[in-house]
Amino acid sequence: MRKIIIISLMVLASLQGMAQHAKEAKEILDKTAAVVGHHEGASASFTISGGSGSIGTTHGYVAIKGNKFYARTPQATVWFNGKTQWTYMKSTNEVSVTTPNEAKLAQLNPYKFITLYKSGYTLGMKRAGNAYLIHMQAQNKQRSLQELFVTIGKDHTPSKVKIRQGQNWTTISISHFKTERLSDAIFSFRAKDFPKAEIVDLR
Repeated sequence: MRKIIIISLMVLASLQGMAQHAKEAKEILDKTAAVVGHHEGASASFTISGGSGSIGTTHGYVAIKGNKFYARTPQATVWFNGKTQWTYMKSTNEVSVTTPNEAKLAQLNPYKFITLYKSGYTLGMKRAGNAYLIHMQAQNKQRSLQELFVTIGKDHTPSKVKIRQGQNWTTISISHFKTERLSDAIFSFRAKDFPKAEIVDLR
């Protein structure tokens, strides 16, 4: 009986610790979301590696404002106005028009996690040197993004996001983050800027 009581107390203490970590993780993510989700906009440089299809490593620039984003790499440019996504591939001179799912948005927008954590994820946290390492685990096994690790600095700006989709991990390293005033116009594709590009509507 004594052993059962001790085990029960240990389980209770563990659950209380997990709950406390989840609370701290949410508080940190709330503060990070406020910084990253600056109402006028924000931008950063990034390096992305891994993922399905072995994409290798590439680097680029991303600008965000609310749920809109613009991303540019040597291979492609992506515009997302909150509903429609345009992807221009330099090698083929084609623009694909799509309505992306959650996983696709997260792989292209390293700040997608600032809305994901608010529903459907179990949160955990631990210290990683001078930063916080936040763990997000999907509660629904059918969710396209099952697991994320987000490294966040003391100033509440993220420096790395690791995303698991199926068995594949994508790692996004973030640098040179800054808030700035961004025009809504930069998040929509303008055909006149690419007059010779072929438009492929996949919606």
